[in-house]
Amino acid sequence: MPRPKGRYARPRKKGRRLPLCLAGAAIAVVLTGTVFVQRAFATTYVITDGDTVMTYTSFATDPAQVLGEAGLSLNENDTFTTQAVEGTETITIRRARSVTIEYHGSTRIASVQEGTVGELLSQMNLELTGEDLVSHGMDAPLMDGMVIRVDRLTTVQEVYCVPEPHEVRVCDDPSLPAGTEEVLIGGKDGELMCTADVTYRNGQEICRQVQSKTRTRAPVTEIIGRGTGSAGTEENGLEIGDGYIKLPTGELLTYTRKDTVRATAYTHTDSGCDLVTATGTTVHRGTVAVDPRYIPYGTRMFIVASDGSYVYGLAAAEDCGGDIKGDRMDLYLPTYEECREFGRRRCTIYFLG
Repeated sequence: MPRPKGRYARPRKKGRRLPLCLAGAAIAVVLTGTVFVQRAFATTYVITDGDTVMTYTSFATDPAQVLGEAGLSLNENDTFTTQAVEGTETITIRRARSVTIEYHGSTRIASVQEGTVGELLSQMNLELTGEDLVSHGMDAPLMDGMVIRVDRLTTVQEVYCVPEPHEVRVCDDPSLPAGTEEVLIGGKDGELMCTADVTYRNGQEICRQVQSKTRTRAPVTEIIGRGTGSAGTEENGLEIGDGYIKLPTGELLTYTRKDTVRATAYTHTDSGCDLVTATGTTVHRGTVAVDPRYIPYGTRMFIVASDGSYVYGLAAAEDCGGDIKGDRMDLYLPTYEECREFGRRRCTIYFLG
């Protein structure tokens, strides 16, 4: 029988619908079940990083992701291993060792897991020769913070010339007025040809051993004459006025003050004396020993006996002595006989300006 059409047709039956509140509750139950399932699959990891041991629970199964979530970053050449021990998942981090290599003066840093010094040098293509000195043995294990030094030592023979200093000698010259001096023979340095074994470390000289010296030019000794003419000031034409001293040569000196001292004489052959002064100069007539607290080293003076019986002349404070205290002064004279003749005298010293 045909189905009636139009407004009087029977409505089609539909399925029963749940109220909205019941539908929401059903969805919540499904989601809660999912969370329970996820929680059931979470894993707790025991992570070892050197001396640090920690636990971390994660739903991740990738160890690298677990380490990232735990805030542990891996540097270049760092590795890790995983292992299940009695149902517990473990992750052990192996940090790379930082090794410094100082090779022929240049510095490089390597990050490695393990190995020996020889293996690392080979991996870095650092060649060694018989001239190289290595700070560690080739079989030494690599350690974190290790510094490996490779120095290239080379020894070569060199020939070169150096000056040979000339000597200076002072002699008394009675033809010159006391208190004056004159260069009689000019000095000149000589020359020595040297042969030496020179050792270089990474191009820098560290040792020089001279094997031979050959004189190629002899030095010329400088001879200085010191005037030892008559000691009397009048006979020598010495004139001392207020603030000035006029030498017999006509040279005019000026002085700022004068003082009186107790003077003796010494020579380089006396006990405890030699040719070198306390200031490093060579003794000569004009060298005087002073108490440097009373008269500073380097002070230039003109010295005469207070009674006019002796003119020592130009002098400089260059030496000292154990008995020279306060207003004591020791005048250098070339011979023992001259020292005996001088004896002890009161002398006037004029401090030159």
